[in-house]
Amino acid sequence: MDTRRPGGATKGLPPSDRADPAGSAGAGGPAGTNDPAGTDGPAGPGRTTGTGRTTGAARPVGAVRRVLRRPAELGYLLGRALPFLVLAAAPLADVLTAPEERFDRFLVAAPALAAVTWGARGTLAVGALAMGATTLLALGRGEPLFPALLAGQTVLAVVTLAAALTSRARRRREVELRRVSEVAEAAQRAVLRPLPRRLGSVDLRLLYEASAAGAHVGGDFYKALKVRGGVRIMLGDVQGKGLAAVEAASLLLGSFREAAYTAPDLPAIAERLEASMARYAERAPESTAADRFATVLLAEIPDDEPVVRLLSCGHPAPIVQRGPVVRTVELSSPSVPIHLPVPVDAPFTVDEVPFAPGDRMLMFTDGVSETRDGRGAFYPLERRLRGWAAEPADRIPDLLKEDLARHGAHGLDDDTTAVLVVRGAAGEETLPSHEDHLVGV
Repeated sequence: MDTRRPGGATKGLPPSDRADPAGSAGAGGPAGTNDPAGTDGPAGPGRTTGTGRTTGAARPVGAVRRVLRRPAELGYLLGRALPFLVLAAAPLADVLTAPEERFDRFLVAAPALAAVTWGARGTLAVGALAMGATTLLALGRGEPLFPALLAGQTVLAVVTLAAALTSRARRRREVELRRVSEVAEAAQRAVLRPLPRRLGSVDLRLLYEASAAGAHVGGDFYKALKVRGGVRIMLGDVQGKGLAAVEAASLLLGSFREAAYTAPDLPAIAERLEASMARYAERAPESTAADRFATVLLAEIPDDEPVVRLLSCGHPAPIVQRGPVVRTVELSSPSVPIHLPVPVDAPFTVDEVPFAPGDRMLMFTDGVSETRDGRGAFYPLERRLRGWAAEPADRIPDLLKEDLARHGAHGLDDDTTAVLVVRGAAGEETLPSHEDHLVGV
């Protein structure tokens, strides 16, 4: 069904106002918004899957368990031990070999290696040990202290001082980077919240995995709201990453919160998303967020009809499962992305798809569909879901995450977001539990 801007006479849920009890104020939302029933999920550094709660990074018990779980930390500990291995191996080799084989000269590498993983004091201590070992080896060989030993010690002292200064500068940069990362993560957590397990007549399961490159702040965003007569969901992806992407996502989420309760249909919501970005670009043209565009998928699930209405603004089409049958929805005429800097006077098209109790729908971003293996082949999402048709909904996010990591040539090298929507049986509608209200507070 086509609807020209603004809005049209397409089917939609009845307008509602902010007093709707299912849309009362939720913790963590922007000031002036009412929203406990619909919560958005964090694109934070942790992982959200299965139940829709953010599990975050696991907190291992003890250093050994942490090392076993994180190979990167094993390399870090090896780097810290390497200077001492040099301090032990070089003198031993010097003693056990012929006098003309001077392995003590390798001791100059110890403070340089220490600067990589140790602080300035640790690096100075390693340098002092290297100088002491060099002196003992020289005395053992009966060498005169001057001038050869003095020259060697001078070189070691210079290398140690330079390594200590380098280590100090590295530590300062690490602290600064950590602070910037914490600010970025806090900004994203303030914008986004986890999804509830149950919203109206649908169950929700969320997968969010930050990219392997360590980009904790990405452009993926999502929102689900219980409105009068049904449930409305938005999933989107802002161009690029960083705080500018979070700022653009915040604008779109705020606009969706306002429009979802009162807009008569999905085209009207899309119009408001477009208008909010245009207003912001006029008001703050210097902001980098004003130049970003976003792909958006809107979904509307009415309580009294076994259908789901979909509107895509340049976003990948969802995949629907009805029993053992799994297929990608064929969208008749997707619209252009929101705030794309191209003048387009085209209608928003709403597609209505059967969605009965027991059916599933997977909404996802291009971080899922565009994951490539070593040969450049895209991830076969529809085929995988067909193989998991009999799996419980709670297992799908974990299965998808693990399979994507195996398929990707470099693991999960992009933000990965997917929302699994399961239509409940008639009469099963419930409001979010008290536990769901507390998630992310």
